[in-house]
Amino acid sequence: MTTSRSFSTRAIHSGYDPAANDGALTPPLHLTSTFVFETAEAGGEMFAGTRPGHVYSRISNPTLDLLERRMADLEGAEAGLALASGMGAITATLWTLVSPGDEVIVDRTLYGCTFAFMRHGLARFGVTITHVDLTDPENLAAAIGPRTRVVYFETPANPNMRLVDIRRVSEIARAAGAVTVVDNTYATPRLTRPIELGADLVVHSATKYLGGHGDLVAGLVVGDAETVGRIRLEGLKDMTGAVMAPFNAMLILRGLKTLSLRMERHSASALAVAQMLNTHPAVASVWYPGLADFPQHDLARRQMALPGGMIAFELTGGLAAGRETMNRLGLIGRAVSLGDAESLIQHPASMTHSTYTPEERAAYGISDGLIRLSVGLEDPEDLLEDLEQALPRPALRRQSA
Repeated sequence: MTTSRSFSTRAIHSGYDPAANDGALTPPLHLTSTFVFETAEAGGEMFAGTRPGHVYSRISNPTLDLLERRMADLEGAEAGLALASGMGAITATLWTLVSPGDEVIVDRTLYGCTFAFMRHGLARFGVTITHVDLTDPENLAAAIGPRTRVVYFETPANPNMRLVDIRRVSEIARAAGAVTVVDNTYATPRLTRPIELGADLVVHSATKYLGGHGDLVAGLVVGDAETVGRIRLEGLKDMTGAVMAPFNAMLILRGLKTLSLRMERHSASALAVAQMLNTHPAVASVWYPGLADFPQHDLARRQMALPGGMIAFELTGGLAAGRETMNRLGLIGRAVSLGDAESLIQHPASMTHSTYTPEERAAYGISDGLIRLSVGLEDPEDLLEDLEQALPRPALRRQSA
């Protein structure tokens, strides 16, 4: 498949030839745990890595292989690896890259389970976790040192939408001999391709936009072939066993076919919702890359093809008003996860980011009143109507008083 073809075309066709599969338009689903060797010698060569082929689905599987190659193509990477969850992708990657005595520099804001793995997992085994405000790359230049093995961040960050300049941070990390790992879950390769901006590895919770329908849990990592190969044989095969099921790989391949269309709709609807929230008297703050007054709007325009489907906001009445609003919603569901066809809303401090202490949330930019909204594929007018009826009406309350 020539890389000159568009993203949408490659998301549908890359890596698959119907003629090589009895003319099947849809790639076959390989539901097998093990694979038969032509000869004992061939099996030995596959185990030794001197001959290509599949030996056991904990290591590789033809359905997963197609997904891995297609995702690598879409991200502009050499290789990909499919795993059982986004956390499986993150943990397998970092267990492979770091050893006791090493340092991992992370941004101030991380997804709650990623934060817990760093602070309560890696740190227990002698790995130093250092939080740095990576929204200013020069903070990294001042903090990075000879023990730094990995620089890790999300952009946009979950849940407060902070952006990190991938190109500049990757330059600083590479000059110091550190590996840059970017969680690209919020943006997907349709909006941002960190590898093309200089990052070394990209991880995804494929549960979200890549699958797109809320019916699977999965993860992916892409990067250079040598490092991804190490993660496959060390982090996946031996250390976590976080193996993706072939059926889930099939569902993600199906999701990729509509990814471009869905991200365009998510982004257009989210912009309409963010603009409404930004002018509503009950809303104190809105964080969305597509808004002109978003603090990092210029970086968003340079780094993101579209502003995405995620919004963070806070009401003037704080947490109590936020909970009341969430409970009054009828169409938008109160649920964690994101990137589904359905719009979902949640309260990070008590849900996805409850692994932080209150002091840690305050230090790392996650206020108790912050609300996270994943804008789905419903008609935007219906979403606006649902939000309007749920939001407080301060002016009316003042009049009645």
